[in-house]
Amino acid sequence: MTADVWLPLPPDEIEGLPEGPHYRFWDGGEEFPADPADCVFYVVPYMKPAGIGVRPLPLMRSVRVVQTLSAGTDHVEPALRHLPPGVRLCNARGVHEASTAELTLTLILASLRGIPDFVRAQDKGEWRGGFRPALADKNVLVVGYGSIGAAIEDRLVPFEPARVARVARSARTTERGPVHPLTELPSLLPEADVVVLSTPLTETTRHLVDAAFLARMKDGALLVNVARGGVVDTKALLSELESGRITAALDVTDPEPLPSEHPLWRAPGVLISPHVGGPTSAFLPRAQRLLVDQLRRFVNQEELGNVILVTGAEGP
Repeated sequence: MTADVWLPLPPDEIEGLPEGPHYRFWDGGEEFPADPADCVFYVVPYMKPAGIGVRPLPLMRSVRVVQTLSAGTDHVEPALRHLPPGVRLCNARGVHEASTAELTLTLILASLRGIPDFVRAQDKGEWRGGFRPALADKNVLVVGYGSIGAAIEDRLVPFEPARVARVARSARTTERGPVHPLTELPSLLPEADVVVLSTPLTETTRHLVDAAFLARMKDGALLVNVARGGVVDTKALLSELESGRITAALDVTDPEPLPSEHPLWRAPGVLISPHVGGPTSAFLPRAQRLLVDQLRRFVNQEELGNVILVTGAEGP
């Protein structure tokens, strides 16, 4: 049987790919580049509409690895039920940390310093000064302290926050300090001036930010979501925004894309960017390095990195 590797990037543009497999280029087009049954290593096309990337999976009877180019894998996991046992699902840890952390700081600073108001005033030729909150001396809470959460803290520190608190699924200790478990969120939220969401979307974190979560946030606090839209209960967030009690900066929403008539667009105190945490000039070189490393491991029968689950063992 032919051993095919499907890539969403042209193979001749990726330096260092190991010899052996037949590399097929497919970026979500209508026509498949070859018989999906011959694919042993499938790299899911990046930033495509829902359903595009998983379309060939039911036909991939020989696949051994499914590699995403996104940090989250929630858009792929439901389709893994079609696959045989032993298929490894790998994410793109190491690809998006720099870009997502950079956008996180952009959203925080733009929201606190009132950049959207300045842009609107500029459009009208109006000079609007006044005092604004600074990031300096603020308490920041990072919910979801994986590699992206850690990269966010790396960039927060030079802005002199009073404190950075960290939350993950379970407690642990890092060089920067303790990571609190999710169960301690209720006691941490009231102290946070800025709450950053960078957690994966799972059954545990879906609507983690509900009415009770938001009610525990202090008056005037800023909620920043660079995780997944489904982590936040949109209806509950809208209620808080419309009251003017808190503000928000959202790179992801639920639903997504956000329909033009959705009230979130016009809610007070919200800054929305269209899910642009990952797609920057930093993406391509990091994605290429990841694919070369993973494929070398695969060809040499070495342990893969970034394994999220194995079908028939964990998850689907």
